[in-house]
Amino acid sequence: MPRDITTDLLNELDELKNQFTPAATRRVERLLEQLARKKFDDTDSLVQYHEILLFLRAYPRSRSIVRSTENELRGFSNRVSYLVDKEIDISPLQHPEVSGIAGTSVTDTFGFYIVRWLLLRYSSQVAIDWDWFEDENRLAETWPRFIPLLEEDASVEANVPYRKWLAAARKGRSEIAWLVERFNELPKTDKERAELYDSQQIYVCWKPRYNASRTGMRVPLRKPFYHRGPLIQRREIDLRKELAEPSPPLQKLSPAQGEKALDMARAASTIRYRELYGFTHGDPKHVYRAELGRGVELFLSGLPAEKRLPLRACHSAMIYKNSVAIGYFEGLSLFERMESGFNLYYTFRDGETAWLYARTLNVFHHFTGARAFSLDPYQIGYENEEGIESGAFWFYRKLGFRPTRHDTLRLATKEEEKIKMRNGYRTSAATLRRLAVSPMIFELDSERRGDWDRFQIRKIGFRAQRGLSVEEQQALAKISKAKMTREEVQYLRNIQKDENLRRTIIRLGS
Repeated sequence: MPRDITTDLLNELDELKNQFTPAATRRVERLLEQLARKKFDDTDSLVQYHEILLFLRAYPRSRSIVRSTENELRGFSNRVSYLVDKEIDISPLQHPEVSGIAGTSVTDTFGFYIVRWLLLRYSSQVAIDWDWFEDENRLAETWPRFIPLLEEDASVEANVPYRKWLAAARKGRSEIAWLVERFNELPKTDKERAELYDSQQIYVCWKPRYNASRTGMRVPLRKPFYHRGPLIQRREIDLRKELAEPSPPLQKLSPAQGEKALDMARAASTIRYRELYGFTHGDPKHVYRAELGRGVELFLSGLPAEKRLPLRACHSAMIYKNSVAIGYFEGLSLFERMESGFNLYYTFRDGETAWLYARTLNVFHHFTGARAFSLDPYQIGYENEEGIESGAFWFYRKLGFRPTRHDTLRLATKEEEKIKMRNGYRTSAATLRRLAVSPMIFELDSERRGDWDRFQIRKIGFRAQRGLSVEEQQALAKISKAKMTREEVQYLRNIQKDENLRRTIIRLGS
């Protein structure tokens, strides 16, 4: 079939994916039937088809569309193999923007904790990718610690055959599994082992099974939500009202269930070349599940005591729509302030983004007591062109966030006037970059407005290097003692009652 006709079918399906009239549904079903019979001879079309299928699976309008999209997605590794058999370069499928498609692999210098986890869960699918490895000389500082007599060679010789030494030492074992076992045996702390392993910059390749790929990853589907009407638009969301609504009930999972939830979050991140601290080190004993409505489930997790940050409480959440992983949230909290990071995967950004964000903030607000939500400039486009292209600043601004810098707020106000006065006016990319230099904040308490405007956690660290007063030392000691609760959310609840401590910490960080 000529490629241009296939492209026309894909483009039509893309236009219809978020239209939910009966006529649109019938046409979507027909297009899926047609495309199921077609071959794809290029990676761009295959990626487009994959992302449309995932969106339709997450935002279905009928049982038959769920069935059709699942059938097509299950066969996606065959479509990848077809390209390989035709000697078509599939390396574009490993790009971070599209990685994780069934039948492909991801290769990166994954951190020690993630590599150890991959070996625990997916050992047969993990291997060192030597083609990517750049500098074997750094191995001279680490491998002699556990390969006898390697020092004799590595200390004085050029062109040391490290792989031959490894082959002789591992005696048939997997290269990466043997290496990680040796690092685990070093007489050091786990953090020191991780630092030493990470210094090697070893590229590891993971080719996930279908159920761990972006294509096939699913949580158990309890009750599907079928879209029979328009999606909820940003203009329909009043964030202040949404946060005032009661939180959906949180169901605490068993440790075994919590571990499964964290495993899915780690897999979803790793196949996208991301490592989130809260998922990597999540505590399976403190994982909660919440149903947000409209087929959305959220799995919220905290950290065990030995992995907690010195001051802020860290909570993370993986978000699923009709059992498909669609994004994640990370909250770093101190008193009532939460630094919030929200990432809806690009495939689903035509979905109900504002509603999803509001419902997620609702859960975190009620769970942690957070009443001021701040955004790092990166989230809105500072040194992040994706944020500029997506207009992230206006997404948050229209929800009620304000820049904490006065000059940026003035610029935003001027832009709002232009938007009102000039029909069709759009903020330029250059202006969006100027708007992105300031953090943003959304505050529920008007009487505390501005308290956190100049606060940065690193300022406390900078001040500590110069020396602290007795009062400041006592405040940090009080924080450290309060951290030792069974669950970190209790730490937040406790310090939120201490106004003197709050004022001291804000002053230190401002």
